[in-house]
Amino acid sequence: MLPHLLFDFGGVIIDIDYDATPTALRRLSRAGSTIPFSQASQAELFDRFETGHLSPAEFRAGLRAAYDLDATDAELDAAWHAMLLDVPAERLALIGELRRQGHQTALLSNTNTLHIAEINQRLAAKYGFKNGIADVLDRVFYSQEVGLRKPGEEIFHHALREMNWRPEDVLFIEDSPQHIATARRLGLRVLHLAPPLTLTTALPEALRAFPREYPVAHS
Repeated sequence: MLPHLLFDFGGVIIDIDYDATPTALRRLSRAGSTIPFSQASQAELFDRFETGHLSPAEFRAGLRAAYDLDATDAELDAAWHAMLLDVPAERLALIGELRRQGHQTALLSNTNTLHIAEINQRLAAKYGFKNGIADVLDRVFYSQEVGLRKPGEEIFHHALREMNWRPEDVLFIEDSPQHIATARRLGLRVLHLAPPLTLTTALPEALRAFPREYPVAHS
């Protein structure tokens, strides 16, 4: 049986600069506030936005109040989107080829309504996608829509139930160590895309090694 593929989005399919957004927001702060947002951890404000508990307007108001930001909505959105970089065509082509081979695929992403809209707009402009990244995957699970986020276990359970997948049959592709740790604890196989690994270079080898974990096959 072919392994099922569960993809993270940022840092896996889309390139991300995790430092760009806090840097851009800090420039808008009258107090030069440090913005507690990184790949490893973030403030509750960002968690609440990513789990659908805040509207975009409430999120922007929260940013202004918490970090003394003097900015228009457009300026805040531009700073918030600064982390979003490119979606390389070769990654989309690889996912498409793996689906044609028979792999079931899904996305499990911590994200929010502003980023979803921005990325969907970019994918429509560049690739003609009508439904964002959902056009190249079997299912998409966004934290903002599910009301849960990684590294919590329940969002993994939710995705596995919805897909009717057993953990041992799944390869989870992710760049954040704390999310990798949860997946391993639940029995999923993992591909940790730590730099300099990329999806197109590492995933084919990980599939050849499955159910062992890449790069164990090369040790």
